[in-house]
Amino acid sequence: MPNKTAKTAAKATGSKATASKVAPSKTAPKAAAPKVAVKAVVATKPVIAAKPAAKPVAVAPRVEEPKKPLTQRQGFKTNEFVVYPAHGVGQILAIEEQEIAGARLELFVINFMKDKMTLRVPTAKVANVGMRKLSEPVLVKKALETLKGRARVKRTMWSRRAQEYEAKINSGDIVAIAEVVRDLYRSDSQPEQSYSERQLYEAALDRLSREIAVVQHVTETEAVKEIESQLAKSPRRGAKAETEVEADGEADADGDDAAVADEAA
Repeated sequence: MPNKTAKTAAKATGSKATASKVAPSKTAPKAAAPKVAVKAVVATKPVIAAKPAAKPVAVAPRVEEPKKPLTQRQGFKTNEFVVYPAHGVGQILAIEEQEIAGARLELFVINFMKDKMTLRVPTAKVANVGMRKLSEPVLVKKALETLKGRARVKRTMWSRRAQEYEAKINSGDIVAIAEVVRDLYRSDSQPEQSYSERQLYEAALDRLSREIAVVQHVTETEAVKEIESQLAKSPRRGAKAETEVEADGEADADGDDAAVADEAA
């Protein structure tokens, strides 16, 4: 009996010890379990970024090749001196294109240095406005010879003669301009000119001297001296008979210097 009791006690004691080993103590702190990093794999659909609304593609402007500057049109070229009837001698600075009233036009850019003026003339209109090249040396010589002739003055009202003189000046004809200079010239021994006569004379002299200066490659001062030297060779017969007078409306068919003498002479 005592042995059974001892064995039973020993089993009980062993079972308690085993239980104590297995059952964790409530008071003992729990050992921290090692952390294992576990990546959670979540099956998700691939996120597709929403495309921004397509912007209209800007078409790059077409770069045009620079056009070669125009240098010649209608027989005229840049840097050339020309005669524009209403303004006299000018120089073509350029030939340019401009859009005017929806139409593209080619224009001569003409500079009148002495007048400090720039004029633009359509290339297609040069014939209509009377623009021309400089006179040939032969024609210039003829104009200078004209200056040596006798002045021819019509016996008409000054207002009418003034219109005729102005028309000759604006004609662009170098010989016609020389005729105005010849007819309105007054030497020191002759009666003084009226203001309007002087104005027309100076305008004609300016047009004539400018063209002669460019053609002969001299200064305007030298050209004026040459003109005055030719005028001095013209026949002058005194204060009253310095000019010959044509009857009103009578044309000189032969083109010589004969005219009807002034009754007052």
